[in-house]
Amino acid sequence: MANPWHGEVALTLDGERHVLRLTLGALAELEAMLETDTLVALVERYEAGKFSSADVLRLVVAGLRGGGWSGGYREILTAEIAGGPLEAARVGAELIARAFTVPD
Repeated sequence: MANPWHGEVALTLDGERHVLRLTLGALAELEAMLETDTLVALVERYEAGKFSSADVLRLVVAGLRGGGWSGGYREILTAEIAGGPLEAARVGAELIARAFTVPD
């Protein structure tokens, strides 16, 4: 079970449940994947509803890696995400929220 107090979110990938988490290392990896962009810009895009599918996938990969997954961006491109793009976007938004706020 994902623990919101640890910033965790669950996602089913290729039929296997994973716990995602944006650790400091995962955030650094995400920032590197964004190349010239910043995490603040990513958060602003999410808040405005102007994020791209690449933003979602990079965020999901960072969360998966923070949760211990050894895959990468190439693997996520062919993975089956339960709930499809909408679930991936929801998980991405929840990861951002849990990484930077304290749960109720």
